Amino acid sequence: MGRRIVAGILAHVDAGKTTLSEALLYRSGGIRRLGRVDHGDAFLDTETLEKRRGITIHAHQASVRCGDLDLILLDTPGHVDFAAETERVLRVLDYAILVVSGTDGVQGHTETLWRLLARYQVPTFIFVNKMDAPGADRGRALDQLRRRFGDGVFALPAPGAVPDGGADDGSAAGDARISDDRADDGGAAERSAVAGIPAPMLEDIATLDESAMEEYLDTGSIGLPRLRAMVAERRLFPVCFGSALKLDGVDDLMATLEAYVREPQWPAEFGARIYKVSHDAQHNRLTWLKVTGGTLRAKAVLTNGRDGAQASGGTGASGGPDMPDEGASGGVSGMSRAGSVAASSSGVATDDVWREKADQVRLYNGAKFDIAAEVPAGGICAVTGLTRTFPGEGLGFEADAESPAIQPVLTYTVLPAHADAVKAGDGAAAVASTAAAATKSSKSAKPDKPTKPSAKSSASDGGAGTDAGNGAGADSDANGGAGAEAQPTPQFDELTLHRVIAALRELEDEDPLLHVVWQELLREVHVQLMGAVQLEVIQQVLHDRFGLDVAFGPGGILYRETVTAPIEGVGHFEPLRHYAEAHIRIEPGEPGSGVRVASELSENVLDRNWQRLVMTHLREKDHLGVLVGAPLTDVRLTLVAGRAHLKHTEGGDFRQATYRAVRQGLMELRAGVSGRPDAAAGQTEAGFVREAMASGSGYCRVLEPWYRFRLEVPQDMIGRAMSDIQRMSGTFAMGEDGAAGGGAGVGYGTGTGYSHGAGTQGGAGYGVSGMAGVSGGAGADAADTAVLTGECPVAQMRDYAMDVNAYTHGRGHLTCTFAGYRPCHDEERVVREARYDPESDLENTPDSVFCAHGAGYPVKWYKVPEFAHVGYAGRA
Repeated sequence: MGRRIVAGILAHVDAGKTTLSEALLYRSGGIRRLGRVDHGDAFLDTETLEKRRGITIHAHQASVRCGDLDLILLDTPGHVDFAAETERVLRVLDYAILVVSGTDGVQGHTETLWRLLARYQVPTFIFVNKMDAPGADRGRALDQLRRRFGDGVFALPAPGAVPDGGADDGSAAGDARISDDRADDGGAAERSAVAGIPAPMLEDIATLDESAMEEYLDTGSIGLPRLRAMVAERRLFPVCFGSALKLDGVDDLMATLEAYVREPQWPAEFGARIYKVSHDAQHNRLTWLKVTGGTLRAKAVLTNGRDGAQASGGTGASGGPDMPDEGASGGVSGMSRAGSVAASSSGVATDDVWREKADQVRLYNGAKFDIAAEVPAGGICAVTGLTRTFPGEGLGFEADAESPAIQPVLTYTVLPAHADAVKAGDGAAAVASTAAAATKSSKSAKPDKPTKPSAKSSASDGGAGTDAGNGAGADSDANGGAGAEAQPTPQFDELTLHRVIAALRELEDEDPLLHVVWQELLREVHVQLMGAVQLEVIQQVLHDRFGLDVAFGPGGILYRETVTAPIEGVGHFEPLRHYAEAHIRIEPGEPGSGVRVASELSENVLDRNWQRLVMTHLREKDHLGVLVGAPLTDVRLTLVAGRAHLKHTEGGDFRQATYRAVRQGLMELRAGVSGRPDAAAGQTEAGFVREAMASGSGYCRVLEPWYRFRLEVPQDMIGRAMSDIQRMSGTFAMGEDGAAGGGAGVGYGTGTGYSHGAGTQGGAGYGVSGMAGVSGGAGADAADTAVLTGECPVAQMRDYAMDVNAYTHGRGHLTCTFAGYRPCHDEERVVREARYDPESDLENTPDSVFCAHGAGYPVKWYKVPEFAHVGYAGRA
């Protein structure tokens, strides 16, 4: 049996990625006729929309045989708008083939992919394509690759036949073994792989690794096992050149892959990583996964529990690392688990543990598949019968994926097809549509039933009162009459609305980052997308698959909110025959940490079941800020006090008390109150509150997404570039290392040392939509160019790529990656134009309900401390 490897092909759009996949399949005998992307008959473009548009939208699987190497090939999307799909695939790759255009060189999205490969530690081969095109130069392309990707990039000669007496010169190559210790029947090929490398190149390669240097000094050569190890450890990156369309260099690439990859050693214990969810033509739900340990058998009962439950026909599913006691939600991850805080010994919430049967195990090759009885470790398959899985989930010993680096920062309103989308202004429309995610639970992998709007996502959005569809002003009913007249947004009829939500929920199931949100007050559906191309694809999919014609309103920036000082918020809910009080301490968290929840309350004070309910309610929704109503992030919510009634308390009572406690604390922070219980006298008076609310943001802050950029322009245009970055409120430095300090001085302001440095969110984000054509090309001369690196608000840099292309006449090169959320550079304007009134947002009220003389009555948030039944806990 040959070695089994999962390899993905990645590239900037139009670099020839799918064409190379086609060539590999053809040369290996997998297909009899070469298809072409532009002809719409490529083997791996299996969907009608992909054939029509000539781009890859979803990752597809094929099988390639390279000598003794069984290659499971995953062709990934190349367009930046579908980069999230590519990132999900990276977790299941053993190796990657990065395709670079020989004429365009390293483009913006190519560098983004390189950073993602580094983040996920995927060993990488590089194929420089289109070398037959005019202007392609091998030496210049190799120089650019080494300048951008490091000294580990080498054009290793393709292994060839060994001449008589060659290679067996006493070097370690003569004794090389392939990684799985099979018989040494491939020794000649292994010796030839090393023998073909020139001595000067071997010496340079030896400098990359201490063990390789020792071996080189001892033997005068480097053995193939060591070279394979260097590739696997991402110290060495072999490069091949050719033209996939003309089949030039394809055989060399296959020979290089066969020589320099090694098969991973898989554990006997069952494990699997889910990287995709899709639906076939019969609407069967397919869960795509890679088996990383043990064996997956058809009809096996699978579970996401970590308590040793049996899975995969008897292979144990225990042994995975425990999840932390506190949960992260709210914000940035579409891969978080939903459910109760009641955790099993495995660390997965007990109410969220599922057990389902794998009805079918399918092995796909293009659009066709075979039914398999079992899949061993290292294999890729699609499983039917699983209804609660989500991309990024781990099974068996595998943990769930971390928050993805690539995340949407734009939100759009879904409108009837006949609606004319009104062009958004720079002000209120952007802020209003920002709140599209305001009420979306971060557990989007478990959406509510699609046939009706979600009850828990019905709160007002960040523009409560602004019309996300037209940006014209504010709705007086939503914000207490504070705004101007707004032209109503066109709306669906009830039947069509339910069909649209159902269809979008199915698409959200396939792509959790889509974040479908129903806004009850505005009676609108919102989605979060990467850019215009993805928007067009979603529109076409809704038409083709579901028979729905829709339009989209203007896109807006997704803002978030945080706090800069601690506060103890109080929520009380006591209508007749109900009772609950909760005290939640709200304090700043680490940048990029989302919302963390915990409890510091003894079970002697509040029973465990009530505490679990409070933890569940803290996790189950996105809590809204009080400045623009955007989702709260980078905070820690801790239960510090509470009370229940033996007779009158019901589960829903603590939901109300918890929600109100968080909002009450946020309102106090906005009014300038911090800490508690040492707040100064007079801070509960209505006059003080009105004055404080009008004077500023207090200890609340609006956050906006930022890009980390690399801008390469001709030397004579560097002044224009610097001026532009300053105008856009960005920071920059000269040279490649400037990004490290780009945002180091940006802080959240009063009351905390909370500041964002360069490391926020990892920096392996995505390029800006619309930048595909903006490239310096392989022919750019480094001596005539200058490089600026730094950080800049997304709102300012969204369309800058086109400006760079214009003023540099196509010689500029701009790369943007998501750098996380930072303090808003123009917070005052954003808050002013949002016109969000948190007290009028009845779905997220900060007020409490108390009871007297047999009737409940409301108490304003600033008076709640006077009426609370439980004293303040203070700092623990």
